Amino acid sequence: MLFKRREAESWLNKLRVSLWPRRSWGRSTRYVVHRVRRLSATPHAVALGFAAGVFISSTPFIGFHMVMSAALAWIIGGSIVAALLGTFIGNPLTYPLFWVSSFELGSLMLGRTDSDLELDLSKGIFQTDQIWELLKPMTLGSIPIGITLAILSYALVRPAVNAYQHRRRDLRSENQAV
Repeated sequence: MLFKRREAESWLNKLRVSLWPRRSWGRSTRYVVHRVRRLSATPHAVALGFAAGVFISSTPFIGFHMVMSAALAWIIGGSIVAALLGTFIGNPLTYPLFWVSSFELGSLMLGRTDSDLELDLSKGIFQTDQIWELLKPMTLGSIPIGITLAILSYALVRPAVNAYQHRRRDLRSENQAV
């Protein structure tokens, strides 16, 4: 095979790369920004899709973010590729912030205090009702956080994509004129 590894990558190395990029977070971020700007959809569709991905990445449903963001982007008419790229806002550095803030905000919205939550970890695993006691406030709290982040990301992505597409169009017309 042309692009296959000579030696299979170990599962430990695969796990490490899934949690921490090979090169750096900065390079990975620049790559995602570059990919979003180069999408061929309208700036509105790209920004809407990216905002859908950002919104979904603030929810506690890890493992379903890409499917949920693609479905949401399709429903609202955004770019599905941009939505998938928007889910990269949720990463090992931002998840703890999302989880703590969404749990605190959700608990506040439900009128709970910290003493209302009692988890029995004596058996070493969560019980189903205990998981729901964590998920309910996290899900509720993630909605306003996700909406805020989605509005912010839309406001940042749309002008960037618009400017990039205009600049590319101008460069192409200059090259054709020469």
